Amino acid sequence: MCLAVPARIESIEGTSALVMALGCREKIDIRFVPTIEVGDFVLVHVGFALEKVRPKEAAFLLDAWNSLLANEGISYELPDTL
Repeated sequence: MCLAVPARIESIEGTSALVMALGCREKIDIRFVPTIEVGDFVLVHVGFALEKVRPKEAAFLLDAWNSLLANEGISYELPDTL
């Protein structure tokens, strides 16, 4: 099973990108999705962007993650700009 987290691309440098996911910034590898641009959303698993997703799909997935985290007593605010 693969649990991927939606993340927004903040910057790109070569085959790496800085993303924001669930309130955390992470450097990821983007070689599997070479057509992404700053502002796009991707699904991230173990440090790799797996695929580009639409903002509405990212919002839906972030809401699902938020629900799971809330069950563990962790709160996370969804970004205003999806």
